[in-house]
Amino acid sequence: MELQQYLKVFRDYWRSILATLFVVVMAAAGYTLMQAPTYTATATVFVTVESGDSAGELSQGASYAERQVQSFVQVVETAAVLDPVIDEFSLDTTSRSLAGQISASSPNATSLIDITANGGNATETADLANAVAASLVVTVDDLAPTSSNGQGLVSASVIDPATVPNTPSAPKPTTNIALGIILGLLIGLGQALLRSVLDTRVRNSDDIESVTDKPILATVGHISKNQDASEKRAHSEAYRRLRTNISFMGLGGERSTSFVISSSVPGEGKTQTSVSLARVLAQAGETVLLIDADLRRPQVANRMQLDSELGLTDVLTRRGTLADLAIPASTNLWVLPAGTIPPNPSELLGSEAMAKLLNLVEREFDYVIIDTPPVIPVTDAVILASQTGGIVLVTRSGITRRAQFGESIEILDAGNATVLGVVLNDVNLRSKSDRYGYYSEYTTEESPEALSARPSSQPKHQDIGV
Repeated sequence: MELQQYLKVFRDYWRSILATLFVVVMAAAGYTLMQAPTYTATATVFVTVESGDSAGELSQGASYAERQVQSFVQVVETAAVLDPVIDEFSLDTTSRSLAGQISASSPNATSLIDITANGGNATETADLANAVAASLVVTVDDLAPTSSNGQGLVSASVIDPATVPNTPSAPKPTTNIALGIILGLLIGLGQALLRSVLDTRVRNSDDIESVTDKPILATVGHISKNQDASEKRAHSEAYRRLRTNISFMGLGGERSTSFVISSSVPGEGKTQTSVSLARVLAQAGETVLLIDADLRRPQVANRMQLDSELGLTDVLTRRGTLADLAIPASTNLWVLPAGTIPPNPSELLGSEAMAKLLNLVEREFDYVIIDTPPVIPVTDAVILASQTGGIVLVTRSGITRRAQFGESIEILDAGNATVLGVVLNDVNLRSKSDRYGYYSEYTTEESPEALSARPSSQPKHQDIGV
C-alpha cells in the first residue's frame, strides 16, 4: 500500500484506532496498578586466587580465578549457599523456592560475582542480597582447594554490599504505558487495515473515484436528529452546490430538459435528493416539475406532504390531464405524483405516451426531475434515463457496496444512459469539520424576501392536454 492509502485508512477509521489505543493503554495502566511493587538489590563479591610472584604465575592465577568464578556463579543458587540464609532469617521456605528470588552473574573476563535479590520489601531485599553474598564467601572458603600448608588457594570477599533501593524496579509505569501506546497503535492500525480490506462499502469520494470517473456533483452530510446551525448550513449548501453543477451541464436554459435521479439499491436517499434539488432550483427562479416515476414504492407526495391519489399513471392512461393532476407545491415548483399503481410499471414508463409527455414537459419547464426506482432491482431508471438528458446517481455513504455502485454504472452504460454524475449522500461531515465550518461562514440561507424578489416564470402546462 502507498502512503496515501494508509492515510485514507486512518481518515476512515481514526475513531476505532483511537478507541483501540485507549482500551490498550487503559489495560496497561490497570495491569501496572494491579502489580505489587518489586524491589531489586545487588551485592558484589570479589574472588581471588593465591599465586606466585612471577608474571607467568600471576597470569595463570588470573585465568584460574575466572574459571572458578563461573563455577561459583552456579553455586549461588544451591542449598549450600541458601540454606544458611534460610536459617539466619528463619524463613518459611526452601532453598529451591528462595532461588527464585536470587540470581547471580559475572561480567566477562572479571573475577566479580553480582548477586541480585528481588522482593516486595526494600530493606528485606537488601538484607537478603547481603546475606547470600556472605554465605557465598563462606562456601567459597569451604570448597576452595588448600595448599600444602593448609591455606586456601581461592578466597572471596564482599566488596560492594547491597543498599536499600529507593524505588521499586517493577512495575515500570512509564515503560508499560509506552508499550501500551505502541501496542495500541499497532493493534488499532492492524484492525483498521483489515476492515478496509474486508469493508467494500462506499464511504467517501475516493471510493467513488476508484469505481468510476463520473463527477461527484455534491456531498451531502448526515442529517442528525439535533442538527445545529452549521450542520443545517452545510446541508443546504450541498444542495445548492448540486444545483450549480446541474446548471453547468447544459440542462435547462434555452433547451428545457428532464433528467432522472435514482440510486443503486433502495434506501440511499434518492427521493430526498429529488425533493431537495427541486426546491433549491425553484428557489433560484427556475420552473421545475418533479415527477414521481417510482411506480412501485412512490414517496414524493408523502415527502412533500401532498394529498393526491392520481398522478403520472393516470396522465399516461388518459384518465386525467397534466393540467389537472400537477400540484403546485411552492413558487415555481409543481409535483406530479405517481398516481394509481399499475401492474406493468416498466411497460408504462417505456410507452409512447411517456415519451410524448416528456417531450411536452421539457418545453414547458426549465427543469423536469424524475424520481425512479433503484437501478439494480428493476429497469425503470434505465428506460427513463435513456429518454432524458441523463441520470444523477445517489450513493449513500457506508451503505452502498462498491460492487453495487459499479454494477449500476455498467447497467446504465449498457442501456445507453448518460450518467451526469454522482451525489454522495449521508456523509459524516464531522471528519471534515474544519473545512465545512470555514466554508459555512460564507454561506447563508436565502431569505423569503430574496426569494420573492426573484423573477417567477410560469409554465404553460395548462395548455397540455395529456
